[in-house]
Amino acid sequence: FNTFFSETGSGKHVPLAVYVDFDPTEVDEERTGTYRHLFHPDQLISGKEDAAFIFARGLFTIGIEIVDLVLDRISKLADQCSGLLGFLIFHSFGVVTGSGFTSLL
Repeated sequence: FNTFFSETGSGKHVPLAVYVDFDPTEVDEERTGTYRHLFHPDQLISGKEDAAFIFARGLFTIGIEIVDLVLDRISKLADQCSGLLGFLIFHSFGVVTGSGFTSLL
């Protein structure tokens, strides 16, 4: 169970995951919506604007702005693990955050 979840100080289990989207409205829905208690707020990362479905914007412009933050959060999660052997990346194929940014990452 602790392979994919970490326990908070209050005994709640949250996914060992970083969620990234350039469109802040999508991530804000997770921060404030019905499922807000399922995620650690530091692991929800959003950009400041939508990439308008342009792969190059995800790879060269908008992605550059947040890639260091995303790598830092991934590094912090990896530091919490003992005996880390690897990690999984799930992304969408047809959308900019999934394709352009994942290529950059």
